[in-house]
Amino acid sequence: MKYSNIPAAQLIVQLCKQKNIQHIVISPGSRNAPLTIGFSEDPFFNTYSIVDERCAAFFAMGIAQQIGRPTAVICTSGSALLNYYPAVAEAFYSDIPLMVISADRPAYSIDIGDGQTIRQKNVFENHILYNANLKQDIRKEGTVVFGDGKLQPEIMNALSSGNLQNGIQHYNSFEVNKAINIAIGKKGPVHINVPFEEPLYQMIERPTVAINPDHLKDENFDSDNEELSAYVDIWNASERKMILVGVNPPNAIEQRLLNILGKDDSVIVFTETTSNLSHEKFFPGIDKIIAPIEKDVNSEQLFAELRPDVLLTFGGMVVSKKIKAFLRKYQPNHHWHVDTKKAYDTFKCLGKHFETTPNEFLESFLPQTKSVESEYHPHWFKVQNYRRKKHKEYLSEIPFTDFKAFDQLLTAIPDNYQLQLSNSSTIRYAQLFEINERTTVFCNRGTSGIDGSTSTAIGAATVSDEPTLLISGDLSFFYDSNALWNNYIKNTFRIIVINNSGGGIFRILPGHKNTDNFDTYFETKHNLQADHLCEMYGFEYLKAENASEVEEGLSTFFNSSDKPKLLEIFTPRQLNDEVLLKYFEFLNQK
Repeated sequence: MKYSNIPAAQLIVQLCKQKNIQHIVISPGSRNAPLTIGFSEDPFFNTYSIVDERCAAFFAMGIAQQIGRPTAVICTSGSALLNYYPAVAEAFYSDIPLMVISADRPAYSIDIGDGQTIRQKNVFENHILYNANLKQDIRKEGTVVFGDGKLQPEIMNALSSGNLQNGIQHYNSFEVNKAINIAIGKKGPVHINVPFEEPLYQMIERPTVAINPDHLKDENFDSDNEELSAYVDIWNASERKMILVGVNPPNAIEQRLLNILGKDDSVIVFTETTSNLSHEKFFPGIDKIIAPIEKDVNSEQLFAELRPDVLLTFGGMVVSKKIKAFLRKYQPNHHWHVDTKKAYDTFKCLGKHFETTPNEFLESFLPQTKSVESEYHPHWFKVQNYRRKKHKEYLSEIPFTDFKAFDQLLTAIPDNYQLQLSNSSTIRYAQLFEINERTTVFCNRGTSGIDGSTSTAIGAATVSDEPTLLISGDLSFFYDSNALWNNYIKNTFRIIVINNSGGGIFRILPGHKNTDNFDTYFETKHNLQADHLCEMYGFEYLKAENASEVEEGLSTFFNSSDKPKLLEIFTPRQLNDEVLLKYFEFLNQK
C-alpha cells in the first residue's frame, strides 16, 4: 500500500478510515492528488471517479441518503468546488451527511493571478454545518508556510520546525475529527478545505502521521427528554388532531406506533409519497382531500370542519402546496414539530419543537395518551374513500396523457423496488396515486431543484440492495444527462422519462400559455429525445407514445438484462394540463 508523503493528506485518510467513512467520490484533478492517492491506494475504501463535479456531489449524496452515514466527495482547487454547491444545499435542507473535502492552493497563492485559484475558505458558509479550514504542513522542500501566511527564513531559523508541524497536525486532526462528528451526529454537510503545496504526487511506503487517540473522540448529540404531561393533556382533550408527515426515511417509525394512531378516531394522519409510511387508516392523497374543497360552494364551512385543534408534524419538506395554504389560513390552536435538529414555522403558528426523533417521541408520548371519541377521522375517511372512487372513474374517461401514464407506470412497479423521483411535475403527479407499500420512495425535496435527480438516483442505486427505478420529467433528465457518464450503473437500474416536450408544470400555473414568449422562456419547448444518450452510454432504449405501447413496454421493462434500461414515454404537451386541472373538479362532483 502507498501513501501520499503530505501529512495532511495522510491525516484525513486515516481519520476517515477510523470513523468508518468508506465511500469516497473523487472528481479527477491535480491539486487533490495527495488525497486521491491516499484513498484509492487503500482497499478499505470504495472509491468512485466521477468527472462532472455537480454530478459527483449528487452521486455522493445519493449514497449517503441510502446508508445514513457520511460519504466524502473530493475535488481539486478552483471552480470545481463551486460545482458541488447545489448538492451541498440539498444535503443541508434534507439532512444528508455529505462530506466535501477540497484541495486548495497555498494561502500565498490566493488572489495574485495564479490559475485555478479562488477563495475557497467558508465558500458554503450559508448552507453548511461546519467549515474545517486546515493549516498547511511545513515541508522540507520549497517554501515553508504556516497558517495563512508565509514564514520568512529569519523567523523559521528561530523556531523549531518540528514543534510547528506538531502544532499544525494537532490543529488539523482536531478540525477534521470535529467535522466528521458533526456530519455523523447532526446529519448534514460539512466542508474540509486543505491547502497543498507542490510537489503533489510523491508517495511513501509507510505513513509518517500517527493519529492521536484523543482526536478520535465522538461528540454527544443526545435527544431531548423533557416532560410531556402538559402536551399529553392537550392531546387527550382534543377531538381533532392532525399529523402531517413530510419526507421520512423508510422504516424510521415502528409499525406498532402507527397502529395506535390508526385506531384513534380523533386523529387524521396525512402522508405524502415521500413519507414512507403506510396504514389503511391514513390519508396518503392530501390534495385529493384539499383541492376539491377549494372548489366547493361550502368551502369555508368544510375547511373549518377539517381544521385541527392540534397539529403534530415531523419529517422533512412537505410537497403539497394546498395543505400549506390550508393550515396557514385555518391555523390549529397548537402546532408541535418533532425533529432532532430544526423546526420550520411553515404554518406561522409553531408552538413547540421536540428535539428528538419521531420514533422516540411517539414511543414516549403515545403510551400516555388515550383514544378520544370523535367524528373527525370517520367523516373524512368516508370523504377519502369517495374521492378514491371518483379517481378511478376519471382514469377510465380520460385520453392518454401524463395522468394516464403515471397510473400505468406506478401500478407496474414490482415489489421491493426503490423509487427515486425527480422534482416539478413528477413528484406532484406521484402525490395523486397510492404507491405500493413495499416500495421505498426518495426525492430531493430539500431545495426541490431539478438539477441532480438522476445523479442522486444512480448514487443511491450503487449501494442499495433493492433494484432502483428513477421516474423523471424530460427537462430534469436532460439537464442532468452527464449523470449517465458513470461507470458504476448497475444493470438493474431503470429510468422512465415522461417526455412532454418541455416544462409541463408551467402550463398548470397561471400564465399566458401557447405564446412564443411562454413556450421559449417558461415551458422551454423542445424536440429532444433520449435515444442517442442511451446509445452513447450503453442503455437499452424503449419508447412509447400511447397507452398500449406503455403497457407493452412495461411488460418486459423490469425483467433482468445485461444493460440498464430507459423507457421514454411521449405525452401530448397541450393536453396534459387540461386533464390535470379538470381532475380536481371531477373529484368534487356529487
